[in-house]
Amino acid sequence: MSKKGLKRQQLKENLFNKRRLIILNEDTFEETFSLKLTLMNVFVVVSLSAIFIIFVTTFIIAFTPLREFIPGYSSSKLKRDATELALKSDSLTQALEHNEAYIKSLKKVLTGELEFAQFNKDSILSSVEAAPTEGNLSASKEELELRKRVTKEEQQASKKNK
Repeated sequence: MSKKGLKRQQLKENLFNKRRLIILNEDTFEETFSLKLTLMNVFVVVSLSAIFIIFVTTFIIAFTPLREFIPGYSSSKLKRDATELALKSDSLTQALEHNEAYIKSLKKVLTGELEFAQFNKDSILSSVEAAPTEGNLSASKEELELRKRVTKEEQQASKKNK
């Protein structure tokens, strides 16, 4: 046989040869526990135990509050609080802008730069409103075709009604 064949056969014999694990009492040399094992059985038990421990650890971390201690994971309460604070800060910023515009307009009236008759609170607040951003407002081909169809249908409907 070749060297590879001999090594494989020897490895197979080592894996499946039975060995005995004996636990003795040190003082009396009495056998307290005995177990017959093969290397393959030990390998399988150790592998399955490692997989089980990894699975249980992953389960505990994923489905318990323990995951909050891992860097990169944040608690749901923290996310909710951050969202609420962001909304509050946005609304406070808008209210502050309205108040500043109102105060500037009042200063103009009090200093005489603006006549009282021209002063209108609604016009002041509407001037503060942010203008919508200009985007692509041109109609697409589909929209133009739809417009043509609708106008044709309206013309046909008006002809039928006459």
